[in-house]
Amino acid sequence: MERELTEIRWHGRGGQGAKTAALLLADVAFSIGKHVQGFPEYGPERMGAPITAYDRISNNKIRVHSNIYDPDFVVVVDDTLLHTVDVTNGLKEDGAILVNTDKDKSEITPFLKGYKGKVYTIDARDVSMRTLGKYFPNTPLLAAVVKISNLMSEDVFLSEMEKSLKHKFAKKPEVLDGNMKALKLALEEVV
Repeated sequence: MERELTEIRWHGRGGQGAKTAALLLADVAFSIGKHVQGFPEYGPERMGAPITAYDRISNNKIRVHSNIYDPDFVVVVDDTLLHTVDVTNGLKEDGAILVNTDKDKSEITPFLKGYKGKVYTIDARDVSMRTLGKYFPNTPLLAAVVKISNLMSEDVFLSEMEKSLKHKFAKKPEVLDGNMKALKLALEEVV
C-alpha cells in the first residue's frame, strides 16, 4: 500500500549519520520525482548527544513545514536511545519502527512503551563492518527503511543510490563499492 505522504523520524546520536541518511533519502526520493523534505532538528548537539532528523516524502506538493509529530516510520540508529528517548512517541500503529540492534526483538520490545505496530531490527554494525570495514550505521539503515516503508522498489533505490554516491564520492571512488554492498546486504538482513 503506497501512502500519499510518508513521514519518517530518525533518532540517533551526533556523528552516527542520522542527519546524512535523512538527507540522502530525500535526495533519492527527489531524483525519482517525489516531493520531499529532509531536515535535522538542531539543538545543542555534540558528538554522541541524541539528535533527531526527519523525512517527508509525497507524490504531491508538501504544504506542511514543521517537525514530524506522528511519523509513519521511526528509525533508531542507536539502541541505547531506547532507554532515554521515547522513540515511539506519536508513531502510527499502521507504520513501523526500525531499530539498529544485535538484540532479539523480544529484548527491545519492553522499551517501546507498548507500541503495537510492526517492529523491525537490523544489526547495522555487523552489516557495515562486513561491507565497509568501519562502523557506519546510516548506510544499512537507509536501505532497511526503504525496504520496510515501500517508498520505492529496491532496484530503483539501488540505482539512484549508486548515482548519488558516485556524485558524492567522485574523489573517493573506492568508497562506492563498499557502500553499495552495505545497501544490498541490508535489504536482505532486515527482519
